[in-house]
Amino acid sequence: MFSFLKDKIGSEKLHHPLVVAVIILFTVVLGVIIAKGGIMIAAALLVLFPAIVYFNRFLNYPTVGIFTIIVMGFIAIGLTRYIKNIPLGLSVDGFLVLTYIAVFFRYFNDGIKWSQLNRDIVYLSIIWFAYSVLQLFNPEALSRTAWFYAMRGISLYMLLLVPLALLIFNRLRFLYGFLYAWGIFSILGTLKGLQQLYLGPDAAEQFWLDTIGGVTHILFGELRVFSFFSDAGQFGAAQGAAGAVGLLVAMNIKGIHNKVFFVTMGIMGLWGMMISGTRGAMIVPMVAGLTYILHRKNFRVIVIGGLFLALVYAFFAYTYIGQGNSQIRRMRTAFRPEQDESYLVRLENKKILSGYLASRPFGGGIGSAGDWGKRFSPQGFLAQIATDSWYVQIWAEQGIVGLILHLFILTYILIKGSYIIMFKLKEQELRGIISALMAGFTGIMGASYGNGVLGQMPTGILIYISWGFIFMSQQLEREYTYLLSEGKSPWSLTNKT
Repeated sequence: MFSFLKDKIGSEKLHHPLVVAVIILFTVVLGVIIAKGGIMIAAALLVLFPAIVYFNRFLNYPTVGIFTIIVMGFIAIGLTRYIKNIPLGLSVDGFLVLTYIAVFFRYFNDGIKWSQLNRDIVYLSIIWFAYSVLQLFNPEALSRTAWFYAMRGISLYMLLLVPLALLIFNRLRFLYGFLYAWGIFSILGTLKGLQQLYLGPDAAEQFWLDTIGGVTHILFGELRVFSFFSDAGQFGAAQGAAGAVGLLVAMNIKGIHNKVFFVTMGIMGLWGMMISGTRGAMIVPMVAGLTYILHRKNFRVIVIGGLFLALVYAFFAYTYIGQGNSQIRRMRTAFRPEQDESYLVRLENKKILSGYLASRPFGGGIGSAGDWGKRFSPQGFLAQIATDSWYVQIWAEQGIVGLILHLFILTYILIKGSYIIMFKLKEQELRGIISALMAGFTGIMGASYGNGVLGQMPTGILIYISWGFIFMSQQLEREYTYLLSEGKSPWSLTNKT
């Protein structure tokens, strides 16, 4: 129709009378639509164009979908405090499905490299999800709806994210982008938390505290900071992992701007962990640091690191330094469980669960405990008992069989991943960065003993993607070596190999 414009360039195309007429007509039509529809139509039209551009990029570059999932993992639950009656948590599920659709259409002609999925981590994900599906037939389960909501964080996200990372996130530039995305939202999370601590919660957050969150987030008149996360426990553990990963990456990655960014991520992450008042989060950087030290295979580093961790432990367990600070005072109780009433309550709950689960090797059904149990089957036995720990929740809902299977999978990932890092990777920089990801995972494993953090957003999403990078790290190392041989920096978002 506009073939007469093919020889024109730039602004010359706007000089033709027909083009001017079309622009005028479009403007008039748009003005009439806005005049008739009002401000809502105007807002919708304003959003329409960037939405079209976004989904165009999404379908052409499915990796956009993974970055979107990471972003939504951080902010979706927090947004529910401002946007009511919309299940924003399900947005992650929606984007996961859309990303798989985008992968199918994007690589329909080129072909999908299914060989990327021929890895033990994928088979473990399938086995764990299959066990979750079998839980639908658990005679103790009281609600199939609760199963649908609860199994997403327990096994579905793992099943979908690990293969997705292996298929389309398998380049160094995506590892680089992933680390930066993690860092940016962790820094923003701490800044939001500092606002809550020093300026006070905003109106929506205060309403949440007054109606739901105050029972667990205002203790002895002190606010447990939760930022834009689901709760203070998740905020503290996630920021502890971000702090550890950020500092460990900064120790290994090259480039002054990279080091500055990841040091900032590390400091802000640990600061966020401190202000959350989450005692269990303290274990994250300690276990992460220990993991990294062992990966180094350096006796001198092991001794120095071990002494440092011992000093940190001694500070909290045997001194009263900083006791006037409410955050330090609360975290110190994690090192003195005999003085912690909530710890004693947890021990009593475990005794009760032991009796209940003695005759139920497959547990009481996924979604029967915790918040989902209270929501969908409040009359159930498990809905009355606080599980707190991620492992206790798995035990309660999926029984000793499910707990053993789950711990086997986590232990296998830890051992196999550590073996790859310690004995397979040769490039020091990349090995240190992959070790940082493994350290973040082991830190979260430790925190999951006291809090149900592993299957929640954004922690679960970050950990599952990290697993993908760890298990394909030898492939990434080959790209790393090639780029260096070509005189290119491995840490560039524009690298094409």
